[in-house]
Amino acid sequence: MTDICYPNRHNLLSVEQALLEIRKAIEAVTEQELIALPQALDRILADSVVSPMDIPPQRTAAMDGYAFAAGDTAAGQQAKLQVIGTSWAGKPFLELHVPGQCVRIFTGAVVPSFADSVIAQEQVEMNGDTVSLPLDWQPYKNIRAAGSDVKQHEELITAPKKLTARDLSLLAAAGVEKISVKRKLKIGFFSTGDELVPLGEPLAAGQIHDSNRYLLAGLLSDPNHTVSNLGIVVDDQFKLEQTFKSAAQQHDVIISTGGASVGDADFVKQTLEKCGQVNFWKLAIKPGKPLAFGKIGDCWFFGLPGNPVAVLVTYEKFVKPGLEQLAGAPATQALRLRVRCDSALKKSPGRQEYQRGILCQSANGELVVRLAGQQDSHQLKVASQSNCFIVLDADSIGIDAGETVTVEPFSAVL
Repeated sequence: MTDICYPNRHNLLSVEQALLEIRKAIEAVTEQELIALPQALDRILADSVVSPMDIPPQRTAAMDGYAFAAGDTAAGQQAKLQVIGTSWAGKPFLELHVPGQCVRIFTGAVVPSFADSVIAQEQVEMNGDTVSLPLDWQPYKNIRAAGSDVKQHEELITAPKKLTARDLSLLAAAGVEKISVKRKLKIGFFSTGDELVPLGEPLAAGQIHDSNRYLLAGLLSDPNHTVSNLGIVVDDQFKLEQTFKSAAQQHDVIISTGGASVGDADFVKQTLEKCGQVNFWKLAIKPGKPLAFGKIGDCWFFGLPGNPVAVLVTYEKFVKPGLEQLAGAPATQALRLRVRCDSALKKSPGRQEYQRGILCQSANGELVVRLAGQQDSHQLKVASQSNCFIVLDADSIGIDAGETVTVEPFSAVL
């Protein structure tokens, strides 16, 4: 695919082709670690977990009421049963019974061995220690069988999986205290550019504060990552080469921002070629065309553009899937919705665009999107105000207000 904005440049790799190249190249880490359940949220399960027990381990009541044997009553007659005790959750009733007796029981309590039915407390009439059942009572109800949720030796969770709070609850219910997870990825990131100044230092003419490292630090915040902020590297090829070599010896992945284009001070691609290998460079995406992906020794490298919105887009579309694959997580796909767009969108054909939008839901549930503002790739305020990408195919020439577009929400909450 050729970018019509750069007709004399090399052909550009499509978003789909670039993702395929990343997935073909990267293999998941194999090392594991054993961790306690409280530390397991969002970690990548390395080995499938089998339940050591039935869940629930015994028959339990599904509601508050009275447990009894259906055979102690006569169908079509109003049965009266004597209450001889209580089965509490955690304190079961263990005494013997004779026909015509029942036990007060609470939700989750063990059903006495003699009982095969539980009737809700709202359905009976109480008179002293005697309960009267209604004529339409139904036997064999409201009892949870042992193993009705999970059977002993049944697979609880299949690896690989990024563990949720729901998963941790299931594992705890089965008495699982420790699990094997994939080890954390070691990731180093830095910014390049003579114009960049750290926070707390005054800006001279032509200088800007380095915002990309704060963006990346937030994007990389994940329990499966150990992240190192490597600072700012000036536009000097020798210093960049030293940084590449040193960081590659200590990390699984290096991510840089800036210096990936074709200017006289853009050294990332040629330095990557010198230190390692370039798998691809230049993509048919906007923002974010100059992206270098390759490897230095055993360390993967992503060289992202310098404009912060381009960093956001290329991280989400390429770096994040690559890190998920390296960490051993199942492949994910961004949620896409087709919604009405209240803004006219301008676009030139040639590159797939990710414009920043604001997705809203009306009182009747209808989803509508509009542009968050100007779409220049340096405009961080617009990115901050947006809550979705509006995705326009490479061949699109823009749309009129009122047409339907594809959006990728940043979150499930609007």
